[in-house]
Amino acid sequence: MLDYDRFATEQGKVMQRTRQDAVDGLLPEERERLILERLRAQGRVLASELAAEFQTSEHTVRRHLRELADQGHCKRVYGGALLISPAGVDASVRMHEAVDRKACLAVVAASIVRPKQIILLDTGSTNVAIAAALPDNADLTVVTNSPEACARLLNRPGFDIILVGGRIARHAAGATGATALLQIQQIKADLCFLGACAFDPDEGVAAFDAEEAELKRAMVQASSQVAIAVTSEKLMTAAPFYVAPARAVDHLFVEADVTAARRAQLAAVCDNVMVARS
Repeated sequence: MLDYDRFATEQGKVMQRTRQDAVDGLLPEERERLILERLRAQGRVLASELAAEFQTSEHTVRRHLRELADQGHCKRVYGGALLISPAGVDASVRMHEAVDRKACLAVVAASIVRPKQIILLDTGSTNVAIAAALPDNADLTVVTNSPEACARLLNRPGFDIILVGGRIARHAAGATGATALLQIQQIKADLCFLGACAFDPDEGVAAFDAEEAELKRAMVQASSQVAIAVTSEKLMTAAPFYVAPARAVDHLFVEADVTAARRAQLAAVCDNVMVARS
């Protein structure tokens, strides 16, 4: 049986939104497209700033952000939204993306390693590049859950390699699950190169898989220092599973195209922000 009072209320809301959109001077689809473009350009948007720019209400902007989040474009956060990280694709794809840029990051990241250290090396295409960038005769113990990283170190002098076992997650191309977690919890590392699917100064480090996020948290706990080398498209983005706060990162390596203003935001929460220049 039709609830006429509820129907009338809903129709009234629709008419109210239509009138508001007409006053705003932009069709809802146009405004939503502009918000998505802003998200892709900046990573983070604030509802109050968008409302002022589009001369509309924050309620209207939040409605657009909810719709974009439902479509998988962003994650709602306090006051606005973050772009979803593009790193959710399988590792087999990421290994062939931005190879030169990752190699540049890897050289700078490898420069902080010191002889005799125990290094925890997480999965990720940038971390595989770091494995390749470590110098021969480095006198390091490298503990990794990444078969790809292990392959870059085999038959090279100066490395004692420990490959963490367990179920291999295809999307991450590395060991995960209970077996890998137990092994990581028994390690005391000097330095961890942590793989980050997404990084934001306020939201911290995040991952796309729950088990992977749990293993990354264990790596942070097992290490005296944490380092992350991150390509620019992962900055100011979100992923579903929380790993650690940004302040847990001791060394952050970013690309040269990161603006001075954004570097200042990152430096406010990370002890050392280093720029990889080609």
